[in-house]
Amino acid sequence: MEQVRADGFDEFAAARWSTLLHVARLLTGGDRQRAEDLVQEALVKLWFAWPKIADQAPEAYVRTVLVRLAARSARRRWWGERPVEQLPDRAGPVDVSSAVAERSRLEAALARLSPKQRAAVVLRYYEDLPEAQVAQVLGCPVGTARSHASRGVARLRQILSDAARPVT
Repeated sequence: MEQVRADGFDEFAAARWSTLLHVARLLTGGDRQRAEDLVQEALVKLWFAWPKIADQAPEAYVRTVLVRLAARSARRRWWGERPVEQLPDRAGPVDVSSAVAERSRLEAALARLSPKQRAAVVLRYYEDLPEAQVAQVLGCPVGTARSHASRGVARLRQILSDAARPVT
């Protein structure tokens, strides 16, 4: 039974891990630890559904699970202890490239969107999914998904342009 279930799952998980992690990171507003937790939880759910999903669309299934888990996670008030990459009392090496700074700026802007807008923007423009598929993943009509994406992009533009304006 376990061998039947494992056929193809390991390869799928290994091949898609980095992409799923990046999508989850965007959905969580750049929080790597929460993103890793989301991907792991999504893959656990996929594992149990693998015999039914393997021949159909495991990518779409795990993406839907990720979005739903991110939305549920965003509604929580407290996630417990929050691990950080570096200890606050240590000065780390300063090697910041413009690409990393721009990505961090975008992740911070994404974090300020509502969970639905963030999911719609990530799925539509990062994952390059058609509007119908974004609506299916979000569980809403196409017009609503289009509206979430449009308002999310408008809000991102506003956030990013406000951040770029010099303080006088």
